[in-house]
Amino acid sequence: MLRRPLPICASLLLAALVFATPAWSADPVHKENVELTADKKTHSVKGKIKGYATAEYTVTGKAGQTLSVKLKTNRSSNYFNIRQPGQDEALFIGSTSGNSYQAKLPADGEYTVQVYLMRNAARRNAVAVYTLDIGLRD
Repeated sequence: MLRRPLPICASLLLAALVFATPAWSADPVHKENVELTADKKTHSVKGKIKGYATAEYTVTGKAGQTLSVKLKTNRSSNYFNIRQPGQDEALFIGSTSGNSYQAKLPADGEYTVQVYLMRNAARRNAVAVYTLDIGLRD
């Protein structure tokens, strides 16, 4: 069986598909620093994520302060994790513990609240609209 060479346009298109960076490799990460003070002990943010995109909110706290985080969302596959500075494991994993967290901080530092969609929803490029309430009390 004889093979015909691909036309130039088809060859260029094939090369573009093979060498292009997949869209999922550069998913956007929205980052925001949350400033909580003695006068402003809570912060509420409305956001939206789509697919594999995430949002990260950082808050600086001291050991013994109580951090509270609550996620209200339109998607059952939308959760948040909390990462402690200098630790590999998450302090809180929303997909196994729910959309509400309240506990005393174990150490001083910058904590990150990461809002995300579970893989089943991210694969479908689902959109989650959420409100995240973050509080810090002595």
